[in-house]
Amino acid sequence: MSQSAKAELPKEATNGSGNPSPSVPKTNGSAVNVKLEALKRPRHVSGGVEEIVDPFCDPERPQRISFHDVTSAAFLIKGGVERTPCPKSTSSDLYGMELYLKKDFLQYTGSFKERGARYALLSLTEEQKRTGVISASLGNHAQALSYHGWKLNIPVTVVMPKAAPIMKIQKCRNYKARVIVEGNDMGEAKSLAMRMSREEGLLYVNGYDHPHIMAGQGTIGLEILEQVPNPDAVIVPVGGGGLIAGIATAVKALSPKTKIIGVESEKCASFTRAMENNGPISTPIKNTLADGLAVPKVGYNAYATAMPLIDRMVVVKEEWIAVAILRLVEEEKCVVEGAGGAGLAAILAGHLEELKGKKVVVLLCGGNIDTTVFGRCLERGLAAEGRLVKFNVEVSDRPGGINDLCALLVRVGVSIKDIMHERAWLRDVYTVEVKVVCETVDWTHSLQLKNELKKFYTKVNFSDVPLALGDSADS
Repeated sequence: MSQSAKAELPKEATNGSGNPSPSVPKTNGSAVNVKLEALKRPRHVSGGVEEIVDPFCDPERPQRISFHDVTSAAFLIKGGVERTPCPKSTSSDLYGMELYLKKDFLQYTGSFKERGARYALLSLTEEQKRTGVISASLGNHAQALSYHGWKLNIPVTVVMPKAAPIMKIQKCRNYKARVIVEGNDMGEAKSLAMRMSREEGLLYVNGYDHPHIMAGQGTIGLEILEQVPNPDAVIVPVGGGGLIAGIATAVKALSPKTKIIGVESEKCASFTRAMENNGPISTPIKNTLADGLAVPKVGYNAYATAMPLIDRMVVVKEEWIAVAILRLVEEEKCVVEGAGGAGLAAILAGHLEELKGKKVVVLLCGGNIDTTVFGRCLERGLAAEGRLVKFNVEVSDRPGGINDLCALLVRVGVSIKDIMHERAWLRDVYTVEVKVVCETVDWTHSLQLKNELKKFYTKVNFSDVPLALGDSADS
């Protein structure tokens, strides 16, 4: 990247220390803002607004990757990314299957994205390596591209929407990338990145649809088959489709009988919608625990590659993703993000009963979960399993009323986490409403608590009905 290009960047978007180029005097940044504002505005051309097309992701001519592409990627990235373990789950018996966990969240930046990012960077021409690359990303792809660009001495620019986690934004800056935080969503961030790509001559690297990205992700499939020979099924979280496209290409070439099962959250089921539409289609995305899967339209190359190879797609409720995150922490000592827990969530929700007694590999693809979100996920998981219960109950306001309630809770064997009472808004001046949050052993225990409370109190209201293990998310 030239010195003049660096000088046009805002302080927070520069490499290294953030100081402007020595050849440019320090200013209040107005020229920089004008430059960015001009890039954010799309050009109006005859017939509408100009749309910049990514030449590597042409909807009219989708590119399908081959097994040879995956093996080429494996050769080039060897030694540059971690060969992650795939041990047998300590809870295989509980799930009724021979379950293996591919722990790709153990990559240096915390996700599988490093594989594709490194292969894409190593495949650049010498001129492209000098000029650099650009991409739009919410986090994991941006981190992977920034880290490997830093290690390979290739300039990297990432445009991240304002909704991107602060932790991930800072990580990219730590990896010496030029970071620009603009756009209310991924669509706006990508539009800006594409315009900057053209203006500055930077190669745009799509995080899930670039052929080299897909081929790099496919190396996970090669490792899985080496670590777990002849699995009956491989379960893969699905966002933009590049991950499952690469893995399916590798696995089906070497083990055709192995089933490839994709999993999406109900809040971002873009691949399922694409299958119903016979092609990628824009899908409304809601706030989801699996933010890494929240891609409104799957990639054209990814869809064309993966569609003939996928045996089944599964959509899971958010509650099961929270339960999966909780289970992985408690049973496997693995901290994963929502996307990383989606595969196990499909098993917990009872969607994959046909895999009972089979050899199954679940991909834990990412571990970059925000600390505060992690805490909420654990609590939501506990609530979904009936292990964290919240209820309101009206008790006598006479001496001993609340004491009797607490004695009942002790007798049932629950642990009180929070308790408060309210008098002012009740019609009966001789009663008080008590709000209780308590912890139970399991779902059956929470039902026992509910039944005991209803024996002694006429007004009891539970905030949520817990999920029972094995209940389908569709029920």
